Amino acid sequence: MKKIIKVATLSLVVSALLVGCGSDNSSNKKESKTEHEGEIIDVKTYPLSKLTPELKNAIAYMGNEERLAYDVYHNLYSYHMEESATEIKQLKNISENSEIKHVGIVQDIVRKYGLNPEDTTNVIDPVASRDVKFEDMPSGEYDVPAIQSLYDMLYGKGIDSKQDALEVDCMVEVTDVNDLDKYIVMAETSNATDVVDAFNVLRDGSYNHYWAFDKGLKNLNITQGCCSLGTTYCKPEYPQNEHDESKNH
Repeated sequence: MKKIIKVATLSLVVSALLVGCGSDNSSNKKESKTEHEGEIIDVKTYPLSKLTPELKNAIAYMGNEERLAYDVYHNLYSYHMEESATEIKQLKNISENSEIKHVGIVQDIVRKYGLNPEDTTNVIDPVASRDVKFEDMPSGEYDVPAIQSLYDMLYGKGIDSKQDALEVDCMVEVTDVNDLDKYIVMAETSNATDVVDAFNVLRDGSYNHYWAFDKGLKNLNITQGCCSLGTTYCKPEYPQNEHDESKNH
């Protein structure tokens, strides 16, 4: 099975995982605010929260998972373009316009608290130095083993066809929401309001992305959309709004 690993070439510079934490970017106001789908969240304006060991692990996990979402979409878009000249615009739009910002939101939290890999128990063999730029991160490589296994499975399925690629995307977003549901409750229990609000922004984005991929499948005459994958990935209860992530698909 052919596996293509590409390095992002976007101009926005962020460290994608905890390995980039602790960098002092306080003088750069743009990096302290992350725009996402019309919203701006500035975690530096929130009071410091007391992060439990479990919440530190959650932040590390979401840093990996949000980068996985970017890598899956970016790499599958590139693969299908190169192999069959098939453009899946949802993948390009969402990776470049949204997922890179999701990574930035988590990284803002990491920088705020000066977190390091040794502050966690789920980061194994950090994949890059603490000051690495986003475009220099090793695409498709992660320092949380569960995320590495998930990426390998998703990419392996997504290269098979355009339908498979869009089905993988539904799977990514449902997985993301499930994890965020759990971690938001954890942050609420710890009164970590900055983490709660940041993770809520990520979850709102995942809702939008889910419906974009659902629409993409329906445009392929997969009438059930994401629900064609079964009950695990059938989420009619996810909220929808007027922001259409699938535009220009």
